[in-house]
Amino acid sequence: MPKARRAKKVEARRKREFSLRGKSLEELRAMSLETLAQVLNARARRSIRRGFNDETSRFFERMRSTPTEKTVRTHCRDALVLPAHVGRKVAVHNGKEFKELEVRPEMIGHYYGEFALTRRFEKHSGPGVGATRSSKFMPLK
Repeated sequence: MPKARRAKKVEARRKREFSLRGKSLEELRAMSLETLAQVLNARARRSIRRGFNDETSRFFERMRSTPTEKTVRTHCRDALVLPAHVGRKVAVHNGKEFKELEVRPEMIGHYYGEFALTRRFEKHSGPGVGATRSSKFMPLK
């Protein structure tokens, strides 16, 4: 397939309007929390049905009260991404530092902790000099 046709297909995919189980972002924002739970997956439904703890409730209140252009910092990794949070900037703590992220519509129903990974992949190079029997005879330069 020529590059131009492939680029058009990719562009067409990107322009598609967001929907979550047939509901647009505006419809999701207009829903109450109970009706939103019907649209989300089972884990998110269970979290909403059981109610939010104090820390999560305070975080949601801070999200409502701060201006949209300011970043909200939080340690609350088990908070659900709600439709009202789309477009906001959130800094989630990963145990060492705050990872800043912009909330996109595709994140609705996930938890903030999923986007601030706590483990870092360490890529090791080859073994050092003297690490193996064969490397004993390798030149240093």
